[in-house]
Amino acid sequence: MGQATIILDEVVPAGRPWGARLAAHDVLTIIDLEGQQAVDFLCYDAANPQDRYCATNTVKVQGNIFVGLGSVLYSDSGARLMTVVEDTVGRHDTVYGCCSNPNNFLRYGVRTTESCYSNFETILQRFGLGPSAIVPNVNWFMSVPVLEDGSAGVTTAALNPGSHVALRAERDVLAVLSNCPQMHNPCNGYNPTAIRVTVTRHRAKGKEE
Repeated sequence: MGQATIILDEVVPAGRPWGARLAAHDVLTIIDLEGQQAVDFLCYDAANPQDRYCATNTVKVQGNIFVGLGSVLYSDSGARLMTVVEDTVGRHDTVYGCCSNPNNFLRYGVRTTESCYSNFETILQRFGLGPSAIVPNVNWFMSVPVLEDGSAGVTTAALNPGSHVALRAERDVLAVLSNCPQMHNPCNGYNPTAIRVTVTRHRAKGKEE
């Protein structure tokens, strides 16, 4: 049995982005500190960032529009990027993508200066990636039920403080997220709050890190 070491432990303030390069087998845990906080998430093959998370492959392979415990996040090429290894919530959205300033105007008639799209732009620049790397993402802790007639919408999810999801990297990956600043629908309970992220590294006994 290998040893586990926390190599990163950070609090991401409300409305801010975060990102890191993870080695294969690292476990990223995202913790909703206060409850009712959506987290928009993307990941990429670190060796070839053009091969990014693909919502359609992820949905089609598992046959479900939600992701949860045991779900694999697949790339455009069909590579396994990350696997959900812990989940206290049950299901997370793959449909609604991220909020953007233009979208906030279209949906709510408001002019905003911050959004998950702009957060993704900011954090992806750190890894040399531009807006073309932003694709439909996973929304952790976000409830988007889809009814029989196909209608869908963001609803309030009764999540406990400390709810979390943990993902194991299946290869070296870039993982980025936006701690959603949205205040015009119930995804954050109209009150964006901080989250905590940790990265745990596992190594076999007797081997150097």
